[in-house]
Amino acid sequence: MTGSTPAEQHLRDLARLRRVRDRIDREYAQPLNVEALARGAHMSAGHLSREFKLAFGESPYGYLMTRRIERAMALLRRGDLSVTDVCFTVGCSSLGTFSTRFTELVGMPPSVYRREAAGAAAGMPPCVAKQVTRPIRNQEARVP
Repeated sequence: MTGSTPAEQHLRDLARLRRVRDRIDREYAQPLNVEALARGAHMSAGHLSREFKLAFGESPYGYLMTRRIERAMALLRRGDLSVTDVCFTVGCSSLGTFSTRFTELVGMPPSVYRREAAGAAAGMPPCVAKQVTRPIRNQEARVP
């Protein structure tokens, strides 16, 4: 029996990382942590974090929080939920961590975003609003 080539192994690793990313996309509102994601991919948490960042440019936790913030932005634009309700709906267990990460990515606290963005996307198709209001990845929002 012959072993796999490094190129074949690399492709298998990338497929496992895509499955981890897809799981985060599907289950962002569930309690997820790097250890659980790593177990599901049959990797150590450290190895998953290093390889995920290498492949996608951010850590699994950073990707998860960005996904949660994207969903939170959509819920806040609707205007019918409080910031606290949105925080828990998207899977965050700490309002402080949620608010801090939201401010880093969006450039304003969630309460300000809710107030200012509620009417900003009115009349815009949801698919366009999602693209226009997508948070900045891999860098902090520029504060004017």
